[in-house]
Amino acid sequence: MIVTTGIDVGSSAIKVAVCRSDGARPPDDGPAALLATAEGRIRRRDPRAVLADTYARALEGAGVVASDVAYVATTGEGELVGFRRGHFYGMTAHARGARFLCPEARAVLDVGALHGRAIRMDERGRVLDYRMTSQCASGSGQFLENIARYLGVTIEEVGELSRGSTSPEKVSGICAVLAETDVINMVSRGIAVPDILRGIHASMANRYARLLASARATGPVLVTGGLAADTGLRAALAEEVERQRVSATLRHDPQSLHAGAIGAALWGAYRHARLNRRSA
Repeated sequence: MIVTTGIDVGSSAIKVAVCRSDGARPPDDGPAALLATAEGRIRRRDPRAVLADTYARALEGAGVVASDVAYVATTGEGELVGFRRGHFYGMTAHARGARFLCPEARAVLDVGALHGRAIRMDERGRVLDYRMTSQCASGSGQFLENIARYLGVTIEEVGELSRGSTSPEKVSGICAVLAETDVINMVSRGIAVPDILRGIHASMANRYARLLASARATGPVLVTGGLAADTGLRAALAEEVERQRVSATLRHDPQSLHAGAIGAALWGAYRHARLNRRSA
């Protein structure tokens, strides 16, 4: 068994996962274990300082030191990590991490700061197909955070507020500029914050459900990424999936935020094992 770390460098946060595994490829990957995770928000901080702090906290949580780590793998903007040994494409990492967290899942809905993507995979965590949101930011976590800031609430409060809505207000799903204009008009008309947020969630959920349908996702779908913890978005998405008759069942895991980092760590273990076999 070897210890590996995965580092998912996103546009707004850095996630680190420390895993122990035998390096086998799924579905014969044996008793892989997640030892610890950590995340750090970048905001206006130096990304390298955030990386150093987050990595140190993850190692401490796992009870290991840097010299115990056999392989460091990255995903996302991995060039920030000068000590990495390998890098994996984001969809590959999220698919592998999703399979670890939810072995029965055959699709992933990754809802991040800049975009959303639906990923269909097989039982080995291999990507079969995917669909992504367009370049418009209205389906992104950054857009939702901007709206929350304008409304005077934290991103952590958004989910509960949205679920308390009694009369959701329709929001434009065409582009971020139009949606933000809608929100400004709603505030001037005295529309309640929960109803605005529920409208935003409904608009985003509509786009995500269409992604799942386009990617032909069926069965259990694990929601991953920064917005996976947003209970309001998940509730809106469940309603939209049913309305659009998408044959998918949404799943969530407490570690969904770290799926990309977990996947990178596990693929890193597999690559490390292969390299060792070749050199033996």
